[in-house]
Amino acid sequence: MGVNIQTIKDIRFFLARELEETYQKQEINALANIIIETVIGVTKLHGLYMTEQPIKRDQAAKIIDICNELKTGKPVQYILGKTIFYDCIIKVTSATLIPRPETEDLVDLIINENRSIQGNILDIGTGSGCIAISLAKNLPRAVITGIDISEDALVVAKENALINNVPVSFIKGDIFNFYFEKYNNTDIIVSNPPYVRNIEKQLMNKNVLDFEPHMSLFVTDKDPLVYYKAILKVSEKILKSGGRLYFEINEVMGRSMVQLLEASGYSEIEIVLDINSKERIIKGTKNG
Repeated sequence: MGVNIQTIKDIRFFLARELEETYQKQEINALANIIIETVIGVTKLHGLYMTEQPIKRDQAAKIIDICNELKTGKPVQYILGKTIFYDCIIKVTSATLIPRPETEDLVDLIINENRSIQGNILDIGTGSGCIAISLAKNLPRAVITGIDISEDALVVAKENALINNVPVSFIKGDIFNFYFEKYNNTDIIVSNPPYVRNIEKQLMNKNVLDFEPHMSLFVTDKDPLVYYKAILKVSEKILKSGGRLYFEINEVMGRSMVQLLEASGYSEIEIVLDINSKERIIKGTKNG
C-alpha cells in the first residue's frame, strides 16, 4: 500500500496502520500526539481539532522514518532525542534512561515539601539531569548538584541544564568511592538509583531491555539495595541533622527500605504511592 501523508489526519491513519502489530491502540495515539507536536510543531489539542491542516513533504518523510524506527521497538524518546519531564525539555541518548512519570511524582513531592528551601540539594545518580534540573527550575533559591559515574550521561545533563537555563553543577563521582566531604551541610539528598532485580528482567518490555542502559536499571538479586546502602552511608557524613532523604524505589522493596532507613537513623519515614498506586517513593528525616 502506498504512503500518502498530506494532512494531520493522514499522519494518524498512517501510524495506526503501520504500528498496529507493534503497539496497542492507546500507545499509538500517544505516539501520534508526540510525533505531531515534535515534527509539525502543533500542540496535542491543535492536532486533534485541526485534522485537515496540510503538512510539508519533508515533514511527511521524517514521520515515515520515525515510524520505521518505532517498528524496531526503539523508544520514541530516543528517536526524537528528547522528552518532556516536569515541563522541562530533556535531551536523552543511549547513555541515559528515559525519564518516567513516576519520577515526576518524586520531583513533585520534593518541590511541594520544600518550597522555601535555600540550602543544598544533592542528586545522586543524576543521569540525564531531569531531577536536578526540574528542581532547580522550581526551587530557584536552592543550590543543586548532580553526580553520576557516567561521563556520557554528564555531557547530556550539562546540555539539559543549558537548554532549560538553570544553574546546576554536574560532576563525575562513584557513590562507592567518592570524596563527599565538600558536600557537608547538605539539606536534601535525592536519588533514583538502579533498583530492578535481574529476576525481574523477564517482566520488562523489550524496548527497555534492548535500548536503555542496563547499568542504570539493574541490581543483583543477592543485594538489591546495594545503592541505597551506599547512599545512606554517605548521608551519615554530609546530610544535616534534620535533613531530608528522598528515594525512588522498587515497588516490592518498600518494607525492606523502611527497615533500612530506620536502622540508619531516620525518622518520619513514609512510603508514597505513585500515579499507579504503587509503593514508588520513600522519604525520611535524619535524626540529630
